[in-house]
Amino acid sequence: MGMPETKIAQAPPSQLKIWWLAARPKTLWASVAPVLMGSALALGDGVFHGITALVTLLAAMAIQIGTNLANDYFDYIKGADTEDRLGPTRATQAGWVTPAAMKRAFILAFAVAFFFGLYLIYRGGWPILAIGLASILFGILYTAGPAPLGYTGWADLFVLIFFGPVAVGGTYYVQALEWRLPALIAGLGPGFLSVALLTINNLRDVETDARSGKKTLAVRFGKQFARMEFFLSFLIAAVIPVVLLLWYPHKVSVVVVSAFVLFRAFRLKRRVWTYANPVELNQVLEQTGKTIFLYSILFFLVWVTLPV
Repeated sequence: MGMPETKIAQAPPSQLKIWWLAARPKTLWASVAPVLMGSALALGDGVFHGITALVTLLAAMAIQIGTNLANDYFDYIKGADTEDRLGPTRATQAGWVTPAAMKRAFILAFAVAFFFGLYLIYRGGWPILAIGLASILFGILYTAGPAPLGYTGWADLFVLIFFGPVAVGGTYYVQALEWRLPALIAGLGPGFLSVALLTINNLRDVETDARSGKKTLAVRFGKQFARMEFFLSFLIAAVIPVVLLLWYPHKVSVVVVSAFVLFRAFRLKRRVWTYANPVELNQVLEQTGKTIFLYSILFFLVWVTLPV
């Protein structure tokens, strides 16, 4: 008889790496991209304010980190994160961080965001206060409360609005001190790409979410709906730069951004339609996150540096 197999316990990562993973750095591009795009529009209009742009970026990242940590905490408390989870390891579920420590961490992250927000409120007034408080509130309600956004199918709309027009339009406003429709419309680009990011996450987890009672749109309407939502989100994001030509007809070079997004859309579409194991979607998730960042970088460079 052979010796029985024994499961070798793996040592947990270092504390620094645990908190780095808990912050979900691969998703942070969704908070960076709108600030880059809003700042690009401000630069193009001659109203860019460097310090304000930097503080806006720090506040946006702190809000997203706080939302990610709150998601880690509340999903564990509600029993949504289990051992059969297919995505990256969650710190609380893995036992690396106690629930109490995770709760303190997300409160601290939101406090840091509010600290940076004080300067933005000083500069932009009550509209920025309203945006900041709403962003923090919905960041918590994403997974907290009796009817969390992430558990009822409303998360997609929240992500579209707050990672799109609110973030890009708000970034522009706090620098220019005026609202402009093109900035709000430009925000639909990163907004829909962030929806694509969420959709892939939900498509990967559709089976485990259904068992835990998490009614995402993928659970409510099925895998094919989620695939179409993912692809259409990319297509809409590709159209947005072209729409901006209505206000900036001389910026024809921005179609390069549209071409890039279309290329990525069709490249990722094949993997989303043909995957055999849901774990394969983790790579699509990472590539979608990179697309959001590259979209904003390319938009920034084209908008600011090219003459037409």
